[in-house]
Amino acid sequence: MRTVRDESGDRYLLVKQSAESSLVRDPATGEERYVDNDAIAPLDDVSPLETAAAGVPPAVRRVVAAAHDDRSLGLLAELADRGPVAIRDLLGAYDLCESDLHGLLAEFRAAGLVEEARVGGERGYAATETAAEALDALRGGD
Repeated sequence: MRTVRDESGDRYLLVKQSAESSLVRDPATGEERYVDNDAIAPLDDVSPLETAAAGVPPAVRRVVAAAHDDRSLGLLAELADRGPVAIRDLLGAYDLCESDLHGLLAEFRAAGLVEEARVGGERGYAATETAAEALDALRGGD
């Protein structure tokens, strides 16, 4: 499998190639079609796995990379659904120790999925628009 691009710069996965045409797959839709070999050029410096991942919306890729298990994904979903939540409330409501909670929040902040917020005069966290967009897509929204 290789990454190729067409004249407009769009990237595709090369599925198979004959003397005159190639079968390419669009990573965003999974649609396959035949194109003339002259209409595509190989991109040897781009991994086909990176090209395949590019078909997933960027916000979703961020969540997938940052949420390592159900608990971390659940924390992000709770922040998105509840709005800004004070640290004290997060510690009291969920089965995460302070160290684990702060570790997850730090990872989410680094990924641009949560941001610090003030809640009732206390430090808290809120999901970013990127996180909300990704969760909506993962939940099957439009």
